[in-house]
Amino acid sequence: MESNRPPKVSVVVPNYNHARFLRQRIDSILNQSFQDFELILLDDCSTDDSRPILSSYASDPRVRLEFSEKNSGNSYKQWNKGVRFARGQYVWIAESDDCADPRLLEKLVALLDANPSVQFAFCRSRMLSEDGSLDGFAETRFWASDQDCWSADYCKDGSEVCRNYMIRTNIVLNASSALFRKAAYESVGGADENFRLMSDWKLWASMMLQGKVAYLSEPLNLYRFHGLTQRSKVSFTETTIPEYLEIGRWIEEHASPSPELLRKAYRDRAVQWVPILMSSHVPRSFKREILRLVRNSDPHPIWSAVRPAMTHIRLKLLRHWHQLIPKA
Repeated sequence: MESNRPPKVSVVVPNYNHARFLRQRIDSILNQSFQDFELILLDDCSTDDSRPILSSYASDPRVRLEFSEKNSGNSYKQWNKGVRFARGQYVWIAESDDCADPRLLEKLVALLDANPSVQFAFCRSRMLSEDGSLDGFAETRFWASDQDCWSADYCKDGSEVCRNYMIRTNIVLNASSALFRKAAYESVGGADENFRLMSDWKLWASMMLQGKVAYLSEPLNLYRFHGLTQRSKVSFTETTIPEYLEIGRWIEEHASPSPELLRKAYRDRAVQWVPILMSSHVPRSFKREILRLVRNSDPHPIWSAVRPAMTHIRLKLLRHWHQLIPKA
């Protein structure tokens, strides 16, 4: 790659305390079959041995090191920082604990090159355990109810994809699976740093609404799932509930999903939330706070799905309890 010419692709690796995965991650990038790229290695004040490992790649002319002096406290700030440094037409945010098939860039670059209206392209992801063993497909683990949006290649109008799927879930399960146009990222204002856990959901939806989106069903991304991943930390919390409600409302306003799709979205969330609300292990004070958030969100229509679902589960619990009572 000539130093006086911008690369086709900028690969951004935002790292925080993933020293044990870094060499496999970086080597899987440097060994891509598509080689017209620069590699920007970020570190957000890791407390492990990340920086010596990252620095060991400094002699490679494709590599640029950018270390923060203070932890940002928000992974999406690192995404935006990396994209600001990027010189390439396309950007790949390659998360520091993941890995990739050597053909990932080659295949996704071809999709963007073939259709200028495609804002981003992404591929299917295999799950990678902490010890490096393969563990099925990512969507099977997280969102088994929407298999039709992962089973076949497509190049579709992004508004249609956003309207049909993103109102229910973020179908781009892992940033490492996606290659996007830098111009598209910038046109939507980048990742919204007001969100701590779900800004990627809003980001992909925003870019979808700008044009087309392409998907490759071949699993070229290896998504590592372990105790320190962002998704493993996402649970029914005071952070996730407001973020979900806000992003859901944003997509509803901008993508105009049908009433039927909205009902499905609310039902999906009720199914996820209600068992936790009914659990005896969750403090009552926390339950009251969550219910207040849902009820008072203007009010958010998801409450109409949560309330009957809670009644249904109460009845099931009562029936089960009666079965346990010994007959006289």
